[in-house]
Amino acid sequence: MSPAPQPARGSDRRGTASDAPGELSEAARRTLLERLPAILYVAEVGVGGRWHYVSSGVADILGFTPGEWIEDPGRWARQVHPEDRDRVFGREDVLDEPSLPDEYRLMHRDGRTVWVRDEAALVPDEQGRAMWHGVISDVTDRKLAEAELERRAAQQAAVALLGKRALEGVEVGVLMHDALAAAAQILGVDSGAVLERTGDASAPVIRAGLGQSTPESLGAGSVSGEIEGREGSWGVISLAAAAEPRFASADADFVKALANILADALQQRASEDDIRYQALHDPLTGLPNRVLFMDRLGHALSRPHAEVAVVLLDIDNFKLVNDSLGHGAGDELLMQIAPRLKVSLRPGDTIARLGGDEFVVLLEQIPDESAAARVAERMVTAFELPFVLSAGEHFAKASLGIALAGASDRLPANLVRDADAAMYQAKGRGRGRFEVFDRAMRLRTVARLSLENDLRRALERDELRIDYQPIVSLRDHSIVSVEALLRWQHPERGLVGPQEFIPVAEESGLIDPIGRWVLEAACRQAAEWHAATPDARPVGISVNLSMRQLTQRDLEATVAAALEMTGIEPSSVCLEITESVLLEEPARVSETIRRVARLGVRFVLDDFGTGYSSLAYLTQLPIDGLKVDRSFVEALGSDGRSTAITTAIVRMAQALSVDVIAEGVETERQLTALRQLHCELAQGFLLHRPLAAPAISELLATAAGTAGADAHGQPRPSVAASPGARA
Repeated sequence: MSPAPQPARGSDRRGTASDAPGELSEAARRTLLERLPAILYVAEVGVGGRWHYVSSGVADILGFTPGEWIEDPGRWARQVHPEDRDRVFGREDVLDEPSLPDEYRLMHRDGRTVWVRDEAALVPDEQGRAMWHGVISDVTDRKLAEAELERRAAQQAAVALLGKRALEGVEVGVLMHDALAAAAQILGVDSGAVLERTGDASAPVIRAGLGQSTPESLGAGSVSGEIEGREGSWGVISLAAAAEPRFASADADFVKALANILADALQQRASEDDIRYQALHDPLTGLPNRVLFMDRLGHALSRPHAEVAVVLLDIDNFKLVNDSLGHGAGDELLMQIAPRLKVSLRPGDTIARLGGDEFVVLLEQIPDESAAARVAERMVTAFELPFVLSAGEHFAKASLGIALAGASDRLPANLVRDADAAMYQAKGRGRGRFEVFDRAMRLRTVARLSLENDLRRALERDELRIDYQPIVSLRDHSIVSVEALLRWQHPERGLVGPQEFIPVAEESGLIDPIGRWVLEAACRQAAEWHAATPDARPVGISVNLSMRQLTQRDLEATVAAALEMTGIEPSSVCLEITESVLLEEPARVSETIRRVARLGVRFVLDDFGTGYSSLAYLTQLPIDGLKVDRSFVEALGSDGRSTAITTAIVRMAQALSVDVIAEGVETERQLTALRQLHCELAQGFLLHRPLAAPAISELLATAAGTAGADAHGQPRPSVAASPGARA
């Protein structure tokens, strides 16, 4: 996040598609920015400053989702390579003078080192605070190419120097003998052990390519020597040597120069070995990383008749550990999990960390499913004892998925994918357990993947639409508001229900762009209705929010942008949330609700009575209404318990001065019971089915020309007989 020079004049120009020919629309600009092969960001000044925006390029370059990056203000600082931190952090604090674009290293989620170029500028926000607006691009390939060119240049210079000094009068045999002896002295090893291998196989040795050759037997060509140090690391040096004329004297300066070159070669090889180790191992746990694991899995699967299984493990509710105890505690937990899992495995099994809280195990010589299950059972049992962290004891559980290699599909990536699918099924069936991948699961996985791929294109292909279901007043049956209901008209599958594709959208992260589109489209439609009937009471618009949307830090900005773009009155917008989301991350969700509510929008708890949230939320949070779940409304008048619960909810809402809405009203019996309870608002097929926007426009236009209900409180025919009013 190293700063760059201030932006050129005019660089903060804002506009829409209507400003000037050739300008992009806001949607097109957003799509373009998200597809750039770089990380675009807006962040506060300082090493621990909050990131207000980061593009999806962070997933491609560093392996983190935008949400994970934004939710953790210290993420960037931790990912900066330890050797670059002092320099990069030092420049981060210098704000009184322009700084050039910086290049430094960041650690990928899987432990790889990524060279990046960071170009940023200080731009004041609306409150006058200086914010970094920047672009981070991956320059790893260029850096590696530059390093290789430097290495080759140094090697060529060394060869040229050796050839030149040899031709100046140093006998090749003496040169090599004395140079290797000098190198041994630099390395701190005994020259006797260096020049003549002893019976001790562990003794450090420098092996000369000359062997038993004499200067006469060398001839013209290449001579090489190898250095092996105490730790087993070694370096190689080569030189071009001429056989004629024979050389008889040694040159002390040249011997010293060659010794230094040999020592440098050893240091370079040791550095290369270290880099290779870091590239193939997880820096936190020391376990093999994804790259090394996939390589070993590929080798195992390549053997004829290999009996191989993969076990993928994910820590249940690991995010809560980071959020409640801190990321340091999360790292402690991961470091303790690794050795505990090793104890539960067989000799020869390979355990690796894929990234985050995911571990994977390679089981070889595993004859059948039951043998793999026994290993998985031991892994689950390893989590029965508490983990002792700095913050205290913590009990953790894990969900595991097992996939066995079949005779037809032997691709490493497919085996890991199948284990991942089995692991998610274990989570769905209660967590803290394992599942084995089977054919039925494969079919479900393929179907889900196909659905996700189609859903990614649905928005850009204009396959999504919104229907609207009216919420009516039980006093006069006037339409008070409408609920926006997302629909997907698939070109081949037909109408796909939200219960089928919304969970896929939430798991894949597609709910973010889809949610923004629904909010903006619903607000735009409500603004059109208001403009068409300016003398009528504005009709409210209700939009459902998912758990993922509520945990995004940019929700406030998203809602504010929709209000500003459409010009709709904030109080006309109602955001519906299920009470179960208050349990997931209560502190964060509560703070988000308070911040968004300050914009003037309203919040309603949907499916009230089916979750486990505390009633204290109704007094602590700006909740404006409750929706009685359809399961209670369905039994009204026929089941005493459901009637009693509905009665209690209505009276409680009235006492707290919040609206209460009965959903799923489908019979006259239910409607009569709700009127007797003095419930004021309801929605359901008895009143109105979900309708397309033009049909709602007709309803509102008709209602605007009437006076509402008659003297008996019954709906006028123009409203009651509206299209789709009954099932």
